[in-house]
Amino acid sequence: MLVVVIRLIYLLACQAFRWLALLARSDASKDAEILMLRHQLAIARRAQPRPRFS
Repeated sequence: MLVVVIRLIYLLACQAFRWLALLARSDASKDAEILMLRHQLAIARRAQPRPRFS
């Protein structure tokens, strides 16, 4: 039981630090990350086209 509580506290602390890091980032870096993720998604879609229903 104690291990579960410690793990939960650890995961909550990690998530809180992620949120703080996200708040500290500039809009330009957020936009750059969105563009990079869109590019990765476009590459993945080209590699694995969607299945067609027959």
